[in-house]
Amino acid sequence: MTVSMSIKFNQLLVATGCVALLSSCSSVGISNPFGSGTKELSYAPQNATAYLCDSNKKFYVRMLNNGNDAWLIYPDHEVNLAKAADSSNRFVSGVITLTINNAETTLNDGEKIAYTGCKPQVKK
Repeated sequence: MTVSMSIKFNQLLVATGCVALLSSCSSVGISNPFGSGTKELSYAPQNATAYLCDSNKKFYVRMLNNGNDAWLIYPDHEVNLAKAADSSNRFVSGVITLTINNAETTLNDGEKIAYTGCKPQVKK
């Protein structure tokens, strides 16, 4: 076998190995955390309050920084919201607004998500 043939054989072997590896990756589920689908959390995050809303929607909130930040935990991602300067119970970040009222907490995430009628859940 000549050197040229040996190099071509090695290139073919590497290419075949890459194709085999790529096909095995197709069984791995990778999802977009900001996609439209939602996954239910399988556990309650530590030190967070669960909110159950209309249409059985759920999210969690963990208060941080002496109540000046609300860490919003969606089923598929998390975001920090800062307390609005003009309110003691409204937290914002970009288009996301969380208004915490025990009787009627609301969460709006632009046009994409609108949770209404949210009530804190008693920890068991």
